[in-house]
Order: sequence, then C-alpha cells, then structure tokens
Amino acid sequence: MIRRHPRGRAAAGSVLLALVLLLSSGCSFFDPNSADPEPAETTSASASSDTETTKETQFTRDGTFQSHLSVPGAKDVDFVFTVYPTKATPRTNEWYPRGSKYFTFTFQAYDLAQGLRDPFATKRMVYLDRIKVSSVTVTAGSKVQHPYTLNAVAKKITLDPEPVTTKYGMLITSPKGAFELRNQRIKPSSLDTTAVKLTFTATVHVEKKAGSSTYLARTVTQTVPMTIFASEEKTAVADIPVDAN
Repeated sequence: MIRRHPRGRAAAGSVLLALVLLLSSGCSFFDPNSADPEPAETTSASASSDTETTKETQFTRDGTFQSHLSVPGAKDVDFVFTVYPTKATPRTNEWYPRGSKYFTFTFQAYDLAQGLRDPFATKRMVYLDRIKVSSVTVTAGSKVQHPYTLNAVAKKITLDPEPVTTKYGMLITSPKGAFELRNQRIKPSSLDTTAVKLTFTATVHVEKKAGSSTYLARTVTQTVPMTIFASEEKTAVADIPVDAN
C-alpha cells in the first residue's frame, strides 16, 4: 500500500484553493486565438467601409476617370472624357473636405469607323461648342454645396490658344483635335462631405458623313464621383509650375 505524505496533500489543497480564488475573481487568461475586443472590431469595420467607398469611386481608386460615350445618329463615334488629379493634389486618398482640390480634364472624339491611323480626311469632323460642369456634394446631413462650376465657350478656354475652329466650335476629332482644361479648383466644403459629384455636359456637332459638311447637334453628359475622406486637416496643396499638369 502506498502511503501519502500529509505535506503533499496540503500542497495540493493550496494549489486547488488558489485556482478557485483566481477563477472566482473574474480574471481571464491571454488567448492568442481569441477575437479582438469590441472597440477594435468597430474600428476595423469603419476602415473597411472607407475602403469600399474608395473602390466604388473610379477616380479615387485609380487616380483617373475615363469614359467612352456615344450619341444617337453618330454610330461608331466614341466620345472620351478623361479626368485626373493634378500634381498640386495628386494623392486622391488624401482629398479632405477642407482645402482646395485640383483636377484636369480632356474631351475628345474618335471616329471608330476608320482605323486610328487612317488619313484624317476619311474621318468625321466633330466640333465642341460649349462645355459646362456642375457639382454637388454628398454629405451626412449638411446643406448641399456646389464647390465647382464651369460654363464657357470651349475654344476660349482650352489649353491650345489656337484650336481649329468653325462656326460649330473647336475641332475635337482625334488625332488633330482635343479639348483640355488644366488645374481646375474644387473649393472646400462642409466637414461631413463624403463625396463630390461633377457633371460634365458638352454641346457638340458631329459630321453625318466624312466630307459632307452636314452636322448633327448633340449633347454628351458624364457624371464623375470623387470620394472625400473624413478629416479636419486641409488637403495639402503643392506649388507647381504654371505649365505642370
């Protein structure tokens, strides 16, 4: 028969008592596999929501926006709007409500009924008369603002000081014509702004047939959403040369 030492029984009893006291005190052990506490999960969910919003905005996610549009009666004429941030505020994930944001946009037409390098005379001429841009803010409750507006005769504001023009406007048929407007300023907006939507409207005249001198009047419209990130900081604006883009 094995004889148990009384000191061993006392030691075992002490360990058992200590364990009972520890568990009853409400203390917990570190578990590396346990879930994060509630505040951390909330922060993570918030960050994920911001990421999803960014992915939904092509301009913010890709650092540029480009669309290919058509109009009735002008088959195979591709109208292309391209919008991108300038070097003054190039980091679109740091566009905040406060501070100015700068962008450049171009507008051009391609006659896809012909090859890109086919003689220019075989392509239909497209002329841009007026260009308008309106804007609205998306907010969490504040009054809607209009941080950018434009309404002008295209030939008077395009980068090229001497565009090819007719009574219909300035030539935008690729590769010899294009409208470009650089370093456009979006004004600051309310702190709860989550996006700015720009709507571009171009009044164009499209030649019915190459060399026909008969034109169709059409309107080309494109809305470009831009994500604005929550922050009380101002959007950082860099000094850039006057000819920088």
